[in-house]
Amino acid sequence: MARLADYFVLVAFGPHPRGSGEGQGQILQRFPEKDWEDNPFPQGIELFCQPSGWQLCPERSPPTFFVAVLTDINSERHYCACLTFWEPVEPTQEAACAEHTVEREEESEDGGLVQLSPAVPAQAGQLFAPKTLVLVSRLDHAEVFRNSLGLIYTIHVEGLNVCLENVVGNLLTCTVPLAGGSQRTISLGAGDRQVIQTPLADSLPISRCSVALLFRQLGITNVLSLFCAALTEHKVLFLSRSYQRLADACRGLLALLFPLRYSFTYVPILPAQLLEVLSTPTPFIIGVNAAFQAETQELLDVVIADLDGGTVTVPECVHIPPLPEPLQSQTHSVLSMVLDPELELADLAFPPPTASTSSLKMQDKELRAVFLRLFAQLLQGYRWCLHIVRIHPEPVIRFHKAAFLGQRGLVEDDFLMKVLEGMAFAGFVSERGVPYRPTDLFDELVAHEVARMRADESHPQRVLRHVQELAEQLYKNENPYPAVAMHKVQRPGEASHLRRAPRPFPRLDEGTVQWIVDQAAAKMQGAPPAVKAERRTNVPLGPPMTAILERCSGLHANSARRLEVVRNCISYVFEGKMLEAKKLLPAVLRALKGRAARRCLAQELHLHVQQNRAVLDHQQFDFVVRMMNCCLQDCTSLDEHGIAAALLPLVTAFCRKLSPGVTQFAYSCVQEHVVWSTPQFWEAMFYGDVQTHIRALYLEPAEDRAPSQVGEAPSQEDTRSALDVASEQQRLWPTLSREKQQELEQKEESTVFSQAIHYASRMSYLLLPLDSSKSRLLRERPGLGDLESASNSLVTNSMAGSVAESYDTESGFEDAETCDVAGAVVRFINRFVDKVCTESGVTSDHLKGLHVMVPDIVQMHIETLEAVHRESKRLPPIQKPKLLQPRLLPGEECVLDGLRVYLLPDGREEGAGGSAGGPALLPAEGAVFLTTYRVIFTGMPTDPLVGEQVVVRSFPVAALTKEKRISVQAPVDQLLQDGLQLRSCTFQLLKMAFDEEVGSESAELFRKQLHKLRYPPDIRGTFAFTLGSAHTPGRPPRSAKDKGPSLRTLSRNLVKNAKKTIGRQHVTRKKYSPPGWEHRAQPPAEDQDDEISVSEELEPSTLTPASALKPSDRMTMSSLVERACCRDYQRLGLGTLSSSLSRAKSEPFRISPVNRMYAICRSYPGLLIVPQSVQDNALQRVSRCYRQNRFPVVCWRSGRSKAVLLRSGGLHGKGVVGLFKAQNAPSPGQSQADSSSLEQEKYLQAVVSSMPRYADASGRNTLSGFSSAHMGSHVPSPRARVTTLSNPMAASASRRTAPRGKWGSVRASGRSSGLGTDVGSRLAGRDALGPPQANGAPPEPGFLRPQRAALYIIGDKAQLKGVRPDPLQQWELVPIEVFEVRQVKASFKKLLKACVPGCPATEPSPASFLRSLEDSEWLIQIHKLLQVSVLVVELLDSGSSVLVSLEDGWDITTQVVSLVQLLSDPFYRTLEGFRLLVEKEWLSFGHRFSHRGAHTLAGQSSGFTPVFLQFLDCVHQVHLQFPMEFEFSQFYLKFLGYHHTSRRFRTFLLDSDYERIELGLLYEEKGERRGQLACRSVWEYVDRLSKKTPVFFNYMYAPEDTEVLRPYSNVSNLKVWDFYTEETLAEGPPYDWELAQGPPEPPEEERPDGGAPQSRRRVVWPCYDSRPRAQPDAISRLLEELQRLETELGRSPERWKDTWDRVKAAQRLEGRPDGRATPSSLLVSSVPHHRRSLGVYLQEGPVGSTLSLSLDSDQSSGSTASGSRQAARRSTSTLYSQFQTAESENRSYEGTLYKKGAFMKPWKARWFVLDKTKHQLRYYDHRVDTECKGVIDLAEVEAVVPGTPAMGAPKTVDEKAFFDVKTTRRVYYFCAQDVPSAQQWVDRIQSCLSDA
Repeated sequence: MARLADYFVLVAFGPHPRGSGEGQGQILQRFPEKDWEDNPFPQGIELFCQPSGWQLCPERSPPTFFVAVLTDINSERHYCACLTFWEPVEPTQEAACAEHTVEREEESEDGGLVQLSPAVPAQAGQLFAPKTLVLVSRLDHAEVFRNSLGLIYTIHVEGLNVCLENVVGNLLTCTVPLAGGSQRTISLGAGDRQVIQTPLADSLPISRCSVALLFRQLGITNVLSLFCAALTEHKVLFLSRSYQRLADACRGLLALLFPLRYSFTYVPILPAQLLEVLSTPTPFIIGVNAAFQAETQELLDVVIADLDGGTVTVPECVHIPPLPEPLQSQTHSVLSMVLDPELELADLAFPPPTASTSSLKMQDKELRAVFLRLFAQLLQGYRWCLHIVRIHPEPVIRFHKAAFLGQRGLVEDDFLMKVLEGMAFAGFVSERGVPYRPTDLFDELVAHEVARMRADESHPQRVLRHVQELAEQLYKNENPYPAVAMHKVQRPGEASHLRRAPRPFPRLDEGTVQWIVDQAAAKMQGAPPAVKAERRTNVPLGPPMTAILERCSGLHANSARRLEVVRNCISYVFEGKMLEAKKLLPAVLRALKGRAARRCLAQELHLHVQQNRAVLDHQQFDFVVRMMNCCLQDCTSLDEHGIAAALLPLVTAFCRKLSPGVTQFAYSCVQEHVVWSTPQFWEAMFYGDVQTHIRALYLEPAEDRAPSQVGEAPSQEDTRSALDVASEQQRLWPTLSREKQQELEQKEESTVFSQAIHYASRMSYLLLPLDSSKSRLLRERPGLGDLESASNSLVTNSMAGSVAESYDTESGFEDAETCDVAGAVVRFINRFVDKVCTESGVTSDHLKGLHVMVPDIVQMHIETLEAVHRESKRLPPIQKPKLLQPRLLPGEECVLDGLRVYLLPDGREEGAGGSAGGPALLPAEGAVFLTTYRVIFTGMPTDPLVGEQVVVRSFPVAALTKEKRISVQAPVDQLLQDGLQLRSCTFQLLKMAFDEEVGSESAELFRKQLHKLRYPPDIRGTFAFTLGSAHTPGRPPRSAKDKGPSLRTLSRNLVKNAKKTIGRQHVTRKKYSPPGWEHRAQPPAEDQDDEISVSEELEPSTLTPASALKPSDRMTMSSLVERACCRDYQRLGLGTLSSSLSRAKSEPFRISPVNRMYAICRSYPGLLIVPQSVQDNALQRVSRCYRQNRFPVVCWRSGRSKAVLLRSGGLHGKGVVGLFKAQNAPSPGQSQADSSSLEQEKYLQAVVSSMPRYADASGRNTLSGFSSAHMGSHVPSPRARVTTLSNPMAASASRRTAPRGKWGSVRASGRSSGLGTDVGSRLAGRDALGPPQANGAPPEPGFLRPQRAALYIIGDKAQLKGVRPDPLQQWELVPIEVFEVRQVKASFKKLLKACVPGCPATEPSPASFLRSLEDSEWLIQIHKLLQVSVLVVELLDSGSSVLVSLEDGWDITTQVVSLVQLLSDPFYRTLEGFRLLVEKEWLSFGHRFSHRGAHTLAGQSSGFTPVFLQFLDCVHQVHLQFPMEFEFSQFYLKFLGYHHTSRRFRTFLLDSDYERIELGLLYEEKGERRGQLACRSVWEYVDRLSKKTPVFFNYMYAPEDTEVLRPYSNVSNLKVWDFYTEETLAEGPPYDWELAQGPPEPPEEERPDGGAPQSRRRVVWPCYDSRPRAQPDAISRLLEELQRLETELGRSPERWKDTWDRVKAAQRLEGRPDGRATPSSLLVSSVPHHRRSLGVYLQEGPVGSTLSLSLDSDQSSGSTASGSRQAARRSTSTLYSQFQTAESENRSYEGTLYKKGAFMKPWKARWFVLDKTKHQLRYYDHRVDTECKGVIDLAEVEAVVPGTPAMGAPKTVDEKAFFDVKTTRRVYYFCAQDVPSAQQWVDRIQSCLSDA
């Protein structure tokens, strides 16, 4: 029983002591006057009676009632029921008030009521003062309080004849039962009667109608957000003008929070004087009168609910997490169904008669029921996560928050996370966690109704029914006896407050009241104490947890298969089947991303520990640790899924023996995870283990007690949970003796203590690093660095990281010693021990002991670890695969042995099994080797599913263009590793991550060695020299004094002579003074004297003519003559080297030895072609006008038009340009520069006059040859061809891509006004352009004017600005814009990145490659080169000579000149001719290979510039367009492209012949060459290889004798060279032939039983296998076959070339049945002559060409087709006809058949071929047709039956000649020419079917 009311108080208005104008409350009387012992009088009641302040008011107000709530220091709530009424102010009060308002300063000291004389007259306006009756109670019976206070007020107002003292006394002595659903009738002795009903369960809150009112006022969404705000500990403030509403709203909100109790500040009605409470930092629920709304405006973090306005305002800075979906939406919809049941019926056409809506009280319970269900769903299964830590004397219970979140699948849910961390939930656990207590509605709901709620989710009506059932129970709890609630209480009459009260409220007699109270107390004393009868029971556990929402269920649908994989892998590991395990490992690591697989792993490993299989060998240990690490790396710091918890016992169990006495446990290898440094994890683990041991403590005796009954009992006991055990123990506790109780307490305490010791050592295992000398622990462990806050707050990683860093620096652990690591661990463990031991009641002595023990445990463990660390360092890394040694070339030596690395995938998708599919060859695990020649990676893919494939990627050291350090994730353990990215100009990229065993020193050494090899200080240090040469690395190179009897001495003499003559001018013809080697870039000084006599010391050899040379010099001359260039000059008819006397004057050009000492120009060859008329001594002066002294020399002459091609460096300012610019005549006093300009003009004049057509300068140039050669009738766009050479404006109509025609685009638009007519109008009169003819042929050829210039000088536009035309029109300048070398370099860098990107593109697509390709502008440069070259070809072909004079004359000049010769002269398109072209134009004329290739240290800064590669790319483009014009294959070009940078051969080293002679390279002595020596020259190598294999040969070679090629040059016609993009990972680049061949593969065709050959299929991976090797083209395959067969027959196989020549000869004879065809046509064609320009493209590869003959018909492009030859040709595809013999076995039977077409189609005669080998029936249009029109697969044929003639069949054919072939898809109708052939066909097809 409890008192209904504790105190009755009368509070009245009194003036404010400090006279503030407002009054203050004064307690007039309180009863009882003594405080109750169990319940002291609450302070501050007078504030709460008038929350808005005590004020007088001018009129009477009706009485008000509200209940305020005060909370005392023990969180007990006191309900203060306040009934306020107004009485007229007594004059004394009034005056006092007035005085106080007027004269504030004269305040009396005593602060009491100031008595004034009553004679002061009353004021006209009567004022009324409030007076309040207050009941203070701990019970919440608001209605009873209202009635009781109302009764007292009524007695007073109505003047009833009842003693007020008795009523108050009765009220104070009235007792009511606490709970249990009893009812009690009370009477206060005034003829009244009230019935008090107590709720059935006092744990359920009483809400009356408050919840329903709250929803009415605010609406669903607002209430939900208030609910979430209160649960997640935000501040909530209610505003209303009604105090009762405020109190109800707060009560309603609290009722919604059930079963959680709100434990923060709760003030439903806050007095105005206490408003500053609102700025408190703690959460609260407070109600404030709306009058003070303004004061609440500046509150920034308070959620304000305005009850009157129905709004909820959430400030910006406050984030209220919503309920987790789907609960949020479900709750919302159920609430709307409860509040607005008519919503469902609103749309019905025939709504039912309106059902009666439930009463407000009932609706209130229904709304509460919705929230009760919500909590049951949220907290379902919470009891499974309770850890019972102590049972006696008091239960200590902890909640495993992480496990709960993990199992509910709400780890990321903000709402639940905050709720579980909140105080309310902590209270919930301590109150409801107890296993033995009274249960209520919520317990039953959570335990028994979860399944029902799940099932009802999708049925709103069933949900509503459930809600109504719960609401019934809640209602019944509040109103156990609904019928009996009858009150009889007197009330005052209407408007009684307006009547003048007879007197003020009387002063009650304290004695009387006190006496009544004492009497009642005496009675109570005699009565037995009322014990609250509690029915305590075991709280049911309820079903285990399920996730709130089955997230990503589809993802793990196949989890059973994954678990199977995990189990298999583990069993393989423990059975020692390591290869099998290795294959499964990647799949297992992928599967371990899923929760189920991780649990499965922990269970499986646990089983092996139980079977005593925890001691592993090294490989098993490694596998187990890797799987554990993979499990743990996805664990968060909370370990929601208990994975770390499950692994914790395992990591201290699995171990391996390192050496006798030293064992390494798995924990030393899994420390890198954040979970180990999270205090919450350790606490949860600790409590879990303690619970297990406590449970065991109480289960053991039961088993000991009954040994006899070994039946079911123990097993039943074993299944009981710890909570059940605890419940049982709590029930028994009162029955135990005190000794027994103490014994149990002691046992429990020591259990906890022993666990604490155990955990101290466990934590030291996982926190102390193996190498404790490193202080990494402090930096990397979030929890450890942060000493205070980690213990009870959740430290997020980012925050902890920053805390840890600051801790690290502040405490001065810069170089932390062991003790510091130990200190941090000790502190961490001590904090943990303190927390768990105080919570679980460990005695202080034990706790002190623990603090002493922890440092010792840590220290011991550190000592153990030192031994383990030492031994583990000695371990051989056995798990790594064996290093695969690369194959080396003869003479190639390893500089650095393999460093273990992972080769990572770069941006190319192919190798990594990207979107293109294919195996994931990368990442691969292996080693990188550095040899004198290459950087080589060899290894195996890390993905075992790819199989045992060897991956090789290599490139020559010399090709390295960039290396950079990178930091990358190693593919296996995902840790960050140092790496290196090497990029080469052979389009290879090595992106490597060093293995952890490779120290940073080794990696650095690798970089240094690589650098040293890449940039040797001297060219002699390169591989081409060190390989098998006299300069072995051991012996220093010869000094200059060494007089070895070799040609080197000769070359040195030569150089010495040249050096001695430097700086002198010459008197005689043979005297000359070259500019110095070091001065070659500047012109000679202007004031140098012209006539200087030669000093005496000059050696005679420089002065004498060739006939009188010294023997050594004669040798030089003969060697010079021997050079290939001279043979070429003779072939071209450019003169022979003979003495000047016998030289035939008729020859226009001669070979001059003027530069044989390399004195005029160092970078030119020794012999040069100059005009016959120019003397040698004039050349010296001419050379000064040109850069680098590279004066114009002839390099080629057209055999037909006799025009010559000249090349030179660009002009200096005082060259021809100066001459053209000078308007006035030269003055007599010429400077030297002018004289040399005159020489130069004479020289050009000599060139012009030495051309036979211009010798008489009569200008006969009709260009008739031009038109006949190039204006064939089949040119795709004839006008384009002509206008290209004529009118740039007319061209734009027919040109798509270059609107200004060829000239227009080459020369841009920067012509000076001085140049009246441009070259185009010179070549063809602008105004004389005739109309084109109707058939598309060009206009008549006569339109060309006879004013073609004799010589065109193609120069850089920048140099030729402002040039005026030559008056005689003998030469003309053509300024063009060319790109500089630096642009080539920049473009190449971008091309490299486009073709071999360093990292995968963000969105890989073909477009991104094309975009980066376009950005590189590489193809634009190729386009320009081809364009200029075609221009020059046109000019030469039309009879004008051309001088190419660009830059220094050794880069772009060389490219253009070489391309022109290649296009104009078929000889250069042979293997021999191309070699000659490169030797002549590139090597002899001094292209700076070493400088451009950055071959030595000196060139490092300038970097690699691919000028030669660009030229090869141009040749490749021409080759693609004219595949039949080149004797060499595409592979030959790639081979040169690779080796011109590789430095394997000496051919492409050094910058000029002069330098090669200086090193003795140019003329190696005859005796020095031995057969077995490695080839030093690339040409020699090509020759040797060509004899063995046709790899460099193009089978389609069928040249036209006089063909001049004019390729399309538009970018749209250019293809990206596959040299840039292809790679072969099986063997590395295929250009070192010895390495690329690999071990011979077994012949495919032989069967062991000697039966018929059977082909074995193999998969060819495009980026792994060399496709041309795996699938050689038809001809290569046949040649190989021939060789194999000849070898088998014992004959020595003949050379492939001889075989090929014989086949060709036979084909020629075959191809001439009527004797008319030309002998040169191997490939004769019936297609007119598309093949020249629209080339037949070949798929290229290292082993010849694969014939996939497709005509590329890009006719829309704007460039020109080749000149036509009218000879008719048969199709290229008849190339196959010579192999009829080989093909015939595939054509088992063939002939003509009629076949009926599809429905309504006619019969057609077709040529059918039955192919037994391919098991198919093919048909063609006619016999010679090569393109198959259809195939019938014989595998699908079901039957062959005689047919009947159908409509439209051939009339003449017999009926029996018809037959049908039925397949699974359709029926084919056939008809043969006669019956026998039909029978023959049927038989053949049948036999094929039966064979199969």
